Order: sequence, then C-alpha cells, then structure tokens
Amino acid sequence: MKSYGQLCAVARALDVVGDRWTLLIVRELLIRRRARFTELQSGLPRIAPNLLTGRLRDLERHGVVLHDTATGAGGVYRLTERGRALEGVVRELLKWGAPTVPYAPADADFQMHWLSMPAAHLLRDSQPDSPPVTVRFGDLADGFDVIAGSGTTDVRPCEFEKLPDAVVTGPGHALVGLIQGAIALRYAADAGVVVTGSRSAVQRLLPVATDSARLT
Repeated sequence: MKSYGQLCAVARALDVVGDRWTLLIVRELLIRRRARFTELQSGLPRIAPNLLTGRLRDLERHGVVLHDTATGAGGVYRLTERGRALEGVVRELLKWGAPTVPYAPADADFQMHWLSMPAAHLLRDSQPDSPPVTVRFGDLADGFDVIAGSGTTDVRPCEFEKLPDAVVTGPGHALVGLIQGAIALRYAADAGVVVTGSRSAVQRLLPVATDSARLT
C-alpha cells in the first residue's frame, strides 16, 4: 500500500492496516488464534492466494503477524502482541457495522466462526447458579463453543474432546438475529435455526427477546 505520507497517527495506522482484506486477516487470527495459510484462505472466501500471501508479508514486515515455520507444512500464522492490540479496533468496527448486517446482500458469504466475535459481546450467562453448560454453534469444521458458568461466558474455538450440551446451526441472517435478540428462540425454527440437545442451555445464553421478536 502506498503511504498517505501524513504525520498523523490515524494515517500511519492506515498505512499498515488500511488495505482491503488486511483487517479481515486480523479478524481471522483473533478468532482462530493461530492458523495455517489454507485455513486463512478458507476463512476469507474470494481472496486470491497471491493477494493473501502479499498481505501476510506486509503484516509480518510491520510486526503485526508472526509466521512460525517450526511447525512444518508451511507453518502457522499468529498475531504478535502488537497485532493482538488491534482487537479493540476490530471490536469497535463490529459494533459500528452491526446495524448494517440485516441489510447485507442475500448472496453474502457466511461462515459460522465469524459469529464468535459478536457472540462474545452479546451472549451472557443468565443462570449463574446453575451448572456450567457448553453450547456449540456450527461444527468442528466451522464453529465455536460458548461455555457458560458462574455468571460468565467464554467463547473459544471448538474443542474436539468436548461434548456440548446443545448444538445450534442455521442460516446466517437467522443466527445473527438470534444472538442479537431480534428473534426469540421460540420462533427460530421458522427461520431455519436447528437446535440439537438442550434448548434451555441455548436460552440461558441469549439476550432477552420480546414475544414479538421474530424474523419477517
């Protein structure tokens, strides 16, 4: 990216992360914590491999991403401490962009793990005195676990050895509405959401939705 050439912190930051796809690469590494090139490519549909390679090299050069080749098979990428400091920036973009999500094109790409970031800020444990529960959104290939207990929630990549109390799947627009409280769980099936296992475990996490909260 060509520098803005300005003695300004905003411009200097955009010199590093202002290119198209760059912050989405950061998003993937915030969610996945570490990822191989192929995993990043899978989580960034429509990006050309050579463009992803170039963006990763730029992020390495600026000390945002570390490429660990000791693991073999092309190595893994992870954020440096400076890279992880971008979480607040991504979080603010998430909040700013949330109202526009319902108006995304009908053919917009959707992957379940993308929901893990809003889920971390919207889902809460409403039954702190009950035993801990794990709710899985999606599956081991593309998903995340939400663990609720003692009044806290922990959103993390799916744990292979963990058997969840409930599994939630469905179309992107419906799931966004569910975790935002725009659609009540009782109406979720009408929107294509499927809950396998304990519905009460899922309800425990969701924002309070009015009886009229449903997708139209």
